[in-house]
Amino acid sequence: MNNKLMDKQSDSENLNAWKIFKFWIPLSITWLMMATEGPLVAAVIARLAFPTYNLAAYGVAFAIALLVEAPVVMIISASTALVKDRCSYVKLRNFIFLLILLVTFIQLVVVIPPVFNFIAHRIIKLDPRISSLAHLATLIMLPWPGSIGYRRFYQGILIGHQQTRKVALGTIIRLISMSATALILYKFTNLKGAYVGTAALSAGVSLEAAATRFMSREILSKLKHKFVATADFSYSFLIKFYYPLALTSYLILGIHPLVTYFLSQGRLSIESLAIFPVLNSLVFIFRSFGFSYQEVGIALLGNDYKNYQPLKSFAFKLGLSTTVALALVAFTPLSMLWFHYVSGLSDILANLAILPLSVLILMPALTTLLSWQRSFLVKAGCTYPITIATGLEVFILMLVLYVGINLWGMVGINAAAFALLLGRISANIYLFIPYYRIKKRKDIISDKFAKLPSIMNWSRRLYHGRVTPLKTKGP
Repeated sequence: MNNKLMDKQSDSENLNAWKIFKFWIPLSITWLMMATEGPLVAAVIARLAFPTYNLAAYGVAFAIALLVEAPVVMIISASTALVKDRCSYVKLRNFIFLLILLVTFIQLVVVIPPVFNFIAHRIIKLDPRISSLAHLATLIMLPWPGSIGYRRFYQGILIGHQQTRKVALGTIIRLISMSATALILYKFTNLKGAYVGTAALSAGVSLEAAATRFMSREILSKLKHKFVATADFSYSFLIKFYYPLALTSYLILGIHPLVTYFLSQGRLSIESLAIFPVLNSLVFIFRSFGFSYQEVGIALLGNDYKNYQPLKSFAFKLGLSTTVALALVAFTPLSMLWFHYVSGLSDILANLAILPLSVLILMPALTTLLSWQRSFLVKAGCTYPITIATGLEVFILMLVLYVGINLWGMVGINAAAFALLLGRISANIYLFIPYYRIKKRKDIISDKFAKLPSIMNWSRRLYHGRVTPLKTKGP
C-alpha cells in the first residue's frame, strides 16, 4: 500500500512547478552557501601574518584535496538514483566506504615527505617557503576527501527521499562550524593562516557529514525493512555505473588549470589572470542555480518518466531566467559595480572584464541544460556518455584556447571566455544524441502532443488490436 501511495505522489499530474521549486530551492541555497566558504576562509587568512605565502599554501593544499576527492564527488547522484531498498543501500554503502578508504589512503600517501616534495618541487615548482606551509596544511586536510564522500552519499539518500531541506540544514551546520573554528583559531592561537584555513574546512565538512548521517537515520531504518526486486544490482553493475561519473569529475577538475596555463601564455597575461577568478566567481553565482538541478531530475523523474514534462519545463524556465539575470548584469552599469566596487578591480581591468562576461551570459542556461541532460541519463543508468561529453568539452576548450591565443593572438581572458562557451555547447550538443535515443526508447512524448488526437497513432494501435474501433454517431 505504501509503495502504491509513493508512486501516486510522483505522478506528473501531482508534480507542478511550485512543488519542483520547493524541492529544488534548498539544494540551490546549499550551492550558494558553499560558494561563500572560500572567500570567508581567505578573509581570515588575509588578516594573519604573512598572508601572501599562507594564502598560496592554503590554495595548494585545497587544490590537492579537491583532486584527491574527485572520485567521490558524483556519489550524490549515484545514491539519489540507486538507493531504493535494503539491498541497494547496503551494496552502495559498502562500495562507497571502500572508495572513501581509497581516497583517504591516497591523501595519506601524498603527505609522505618524499612524495609531497616531489609534487611540490618537481611538478608544481613551489617556493620553499610556500611548500613547507602547504605540506602540513595538506596533512590537516586529511579528513576532507572521506568526509566529502560520506556526506554526499547520505545527501543523495535524503534527496532521493525528498528531504532536501535537511541537505540545506547540513550545509548551514558546515558553515557555522567552519566559521567558528576559523574565528577561535584566529583569536586564541598563534597558528599560521594556512593551518587555520585548512583546519576550519576539515572541521566544517566533518561535522556536516556527521549531521547528514544523523538526519538520515529515519530513512535508513525504513530501508532496512524494504525489499524491492531488481534485475541486477551487483558490485560489477555499480562499477560500470559509477566509474564514468568518477572519471567525469577528474576531467572537470582539469578545466581550471588548463585555462590558467593558457592565460599565462596569451596577450595581457597578468591582467587576464587577475580578471579570471573574479569573472569566474560572478558567473558561478548564476550557474549555481543550475548545478543542483541534476539531483532534482534524478529524484523526481520517476521510474516510468511520468514527470518528464513538468521537470523539463521547469529546467527551461530556470535556465532562461538565470541567463537573463546575468545578461542584466553584463549589459548594464551593474557589471562595473561588481568588478570595480565589489571586487576591487581597477578601471582598466574592470573594462577588460566586460567583453568576456558578455560572452559567458549563456553559461547559466547551458549549465541547467547539462544538469537536466545528465539527470536523464543517470536515471536511465546510461552514464558513459557523460564522460565522453566532458572529454569533448575539455578538447574543444583546449583547441579554442590554442587557436585563439597562439594563432590569432587574442587577449587571454577573451579567448578563455569563448573557449568555455564553445566547450560547453559542444558537450550539450553531444548529450542530445543519447538523450533522444533514450527518450525514444522510453516512448516519452510531450504532454502537448500526447493530448492531441493522432489518427496515425490510433490506426497503429487499432491494427495491433489494442483499441476498439471508433463508433460513429448514426441517425
